[in-house]
Amino acid sequence: MQPTLLILAAGMGSRYGGLKQLDPMGPNGETVLDYSVYDAIRAGFGKVVFVIRRDFADAFREAVGDKFADRIEVEYAFQELTDLPEGFSVPEGREKPWGTAHAVRAARNAVDAPFAVINADDFYGQDAYQQLADYFKTSKDQPELRTCMVGYRLENTLSEHGSVNRGLCIVENGTLQGVEEHSVIAKGEDGVIRGSNLTDQRVNLNADDIVSMNFWGFSPALFATLEAHFIDFLKEHGQEAKSECYIPTVIDDLIQSEQTECAVIETSGSWFGVTYPEDKPFVQESIQTLIANGEYPAKL
Repeated sequence: MQPTLLILAAGMGSRYGGLKQLDPMGPNGETVLDYSVYDAIRAGFGKVVFVIRRDFADAFREAVGDKFADRIEVEYAFQELTDLPEGFSVPEGREKPWGTAHAVRAARNAVDAPFAVINADDFYGQDAYQQLADYFKTSKDQPELRTCMVGYRLENTLSEHGSVNRGLCIVENGTLQGVEEHSVIAKGEDGVIRGSNLTDQRVNLNADDIVSMNFWGFSPALFATLEAHFIDFLKEHGQEAKSECYIPTVIDDLIQSEQTECAVIETSGSWFGVTYPEDKPFVQESIQTLIANGEYPAKL
């Protein structure tokens, strides 16, 4: 069975100042999303599911999804604030959905094959998709709840124009041992990278730390486990106006409770992302370089 690519594209990009998922980056108006789907197709993925918001569904379908409808199966799922397990409701004052775990959960009825999860605004590199597709092919005999992730060096994921949030990973013998979210990560004038951990303490970080860029690989068995975790999250944080349930936190809980082992996949591919408007010229230049090197056609 060909794997599915699940793309989290529901965010409006508040720090970026607009719908960055539809912002042209390539020489012929290609978005970062276009390159992600292109890479998935040539790696052998058979379906792409876009998790989006209903209020820009038509614009998104026209700008992105329709481009690939003749090359790969395309489906849409909607991340909605009110999409909650039975017995739960939206607290007063809550305006935004419940984070990346909630976004993945939104696709529970659209995915029935091994699947990858990526952010819409991140460029991961063609090798990463091929490595993940190869992993799916060779891991058929592993336990049903199998997980994996593509890891990148922290230093290679920073922005020169502001702070970022990252999930820092502990890796032993190619297996992920744990993930902890850090926020407001940036390199100081002294060259030291610092971030805030889950208790809001500022800590020094290493350039070679492996971080999760939300490029994960799962089996469909994840959805049942994700539902149980999300219910527990809502019981504890469901009345908070801004609490979020993160995929790295879910995987960390599964690892610590020995429900899964998460393989860390090494990739030689490039990663870059668009967090701030000032990042756009760098992304455009990087894509032009990849085209000049023959890694992508001038027009997808």
